[in-house]
Amino acid sequence: MPKAYWVTQYHSVSDPDALAAYAKIGGPAIVAGGGRFLVRGMPAHVYEAGLQQRVVVIEFDSVEQAKATHDSPAYQEALRALGGGAKRDIRIVEGA
Repeated sequence: MPKAYWVTQYHSVSDPDALAAYAKIGGPAIVAGGGRFLVRGMPAHVYEAGLQQRVVVIEFDSVEQAKATHDSPAYQEALRALGGGAKRDIRIVEGA
């Protein structure tokens, strides 16, 4: 079964306090769901579109595990804490 990678790109953050509240709840919820944080931060260098946006990459053992973690009550609580504090997108991608 291929691993899955949960990739989040932050387009903007309008409420840093809401983001901090989200991180306090969301990080442990993701780890409890089997996620392993691989990348968290700003790009060291950009090409093509040149977007300087925060990126988070989390590895899971499967797409099903990543989806179950996102849909879990603990992670949904984190999303409520974030509210509209950030504009971002999340993708779950299969990989090696």
